[in-house]
Amino acid sequence: MQNHEYALVGGMNRAVIGRYITLVASGVSAGIVFVLLSAVDLAHRWGWNVNLTPAILSLVGAAAVFGALYWFFNRFAWRWPVLNTALKVPHLSGEWTCVGQTINPDGSKGPEWKASIIILQSWDKIRIRLKTAQSTSDSIAAALISDEEVGFRLLYNYRNTPKIGEVELKGHVGFCELAFDKALREADGEYFNGHGRYTFGTIKLKRK
Repeated sequence: MQNHEYALVGGMNRAVIGRYITLVASGVSAGIVFVLLSAVDLAHRWGWNVNLTPAILSLVGAAAVFGALYWFFNRFAWRWPVLNTALKVPHLSGEWTCVGQTINPDGSKGPEWKASIIILQSWDKIRIRLKTAQSTSDSIAAALISDEEVGFRLLYNYRNTPKIGEVELKGHVGFCELAFDKALREADGEYFNGHGRYTFGTIKLKRK
């Protein structure tokens, strides 16, 4: 499984961010080109034979600068506290301990299970990987919701794959919804499975 795109609900529109980065890239590119041309002009005044080739100018063109800025923003800048608050996108990357409680159809409690979760997140992609002693689950689609009343919520679909030798388990798909506290240290939620394993229950996460 690979990291996949995720939807943002209540956060800043990604298209708006793209426009902001485009404006910054245009200004930075223009400034670099101005400095380079000024340096060449100064070199000519001193009698130095210096020329700027199209290849050099293309390296500082708006498109190239945009690519560099977007890469930096996507990997690092969006996590900065000031930007993160404005974007309304929680930084969930890291390792989490997980305790699940199966609920029987009659409402009584079933078996409890434990797992570890790794969340990989950038500005435009995410991956949630849950691992138990018997199987692993990987997210296939996700959405992050910024709710002023509740806080941040993560909704995602996943595909579960049992380990070799777990003959009593079947691969299945499922859905999970998590609500995170304001400090992004803990989360509570619910899950349900289908298409191979029809179970549901509650789930609690705690950041390691």
